[in-house]
Amino acid sequence: MDWIVAKRGFQAYLLLERSLSVNTIEAYLDDVRKLLVFFHEKKPNLEAKDLSYQTLLEFTEWLEPQGLGARSQARILSGIRAFFHYLLLENMIDTDPTELLEGPKIPHKMPTVLSLTEVEAILNAIDLSEELGQRNRAMIETLYACGLRVSELTGLRISNVFFDDSFIKVTGKNDKERLVPIGASALKHIKLYLEGVRRPLLQVQKGHEDILFLNRFGRRISRVSVFNIIKTTVEAAGITKTVSPHTFRHSFATHLVAGGADLRAVQDMLGHESITTTEIYAHLDTSFLRETVLAYHPLNRFK
Repeated sequence: MDWIVAKRGFQAYLLLERSLSVNTIEAYLDDVRKLLVFFHEKKPNLEAKDLSYQTLLEFTEWLEPQGLGARSQARILSGIRAFFHYLLLENMIDTDPTELLEGPKIPHKMPTVLSLTEVEAILNAIDLSEELGQRNRAMIETLYACGLRVSELTGLRISNVFFDDSFIKVTGKNDKERLVPIGASALKHIKLYLEGVRRPLLQVQKGHEDILFLNRFGRRISRVSVFNIIKTTVEAAGITKTVSPHTFRHSFATHLVAGGADLRAVQDMLGHESITTTEIYAHLDTSFLRETVLAYHPLNRFK
């Protein structure tokens, strides 16, 4: 079997049959590249029929001295498993040598979560008199109100904000759509942004007319810009935690679960495929939140 041809077939399979995103496909292909480098260095004449569990164990040992952490190694092995699953489906191999392959033990790391007081401090640190202050307030409100991934925030469309019904339609991983409730405070600040002085004066670039959050040049705001805006705002609020857009997603889920929300409902709002991914929020130490969380979500306190 030609490994390069097999890799190309794997790429087509990921794109056409599994409909994965470009970034995910590239990550899988990079995992396979590492495996092929190993074959080239250590097993130059290896045939597919001779591939064994022992060979893959040698591959995992080969990865260890390359400075990759346990999480990186585990992710690579996940990509390798997907590759051999494809080879098995295409009858290029008779058995899957990855079935018994175990990845490195990954230390359990709890996500950073903001308290309600910290969320309020961050929102209050935004200077609404600044040129893009109202946009930044609306973005951070939306992140926290809906638990969005940063890519979902930057891709959010005006036509997918249903003001009368208090819902937004989100396009998540693998282009899967979901409806997420949005609170009154976030909707209020989105309206202020859309109807304010700055947004109507922008020279919106072609193809970006329906994008909600734009940069100063009239284009969809980038992920990097959102990270930088949050970093600057968090510093202005005097908070020393490391806060990213994803921190608001963690806080959204944690505050809901702490307030008594059903895990299945939180799973749907987050767009998790598996309930086990959502269950981490049930195990977080949220005792410091319980006295301040109102109903299922506190955002509506911010008027």
